[in-house]
Amino acid sequence: GDGDIGQHCPNTDPRWRGAASHLFLADAAGRVRARGGAISNVDVTLLCEAPRIAPHREAMRARIAAILEVDISRVAVKATTTEGLGFTGRREGIAALATATVVLR
Repeated sequence: GDGDIGQHCPNTDPRWRGAASHLFLADAAGRVRARGGAISNVDVTLLCEAPRIAPHREAMRARIAAILEVDISRVAVKATTTEGLGFTGRREGIAALATATVVLR
């Protein structure tokens, strides 16, 4: 309920231009904490034909957990393909869907 990324990190603000993605995630986590909340669980699904995610999964989980300041057991990372459909199927990019369970006090 705190707005979207465009409100908080507009591409017109030089501070965010070319910023590394972990800074956006850390900012979102800070906004949760500022409201007295806690991140309970995070679930990330990557949509891509390549590369294979399995060899990188644990490092990704660890990095996300560190950025969010949560235990790694609360972070899931998985992948699926789009069976050759769309830009991900043509290997033109990777898409991600992420959901976080947030508990506000």
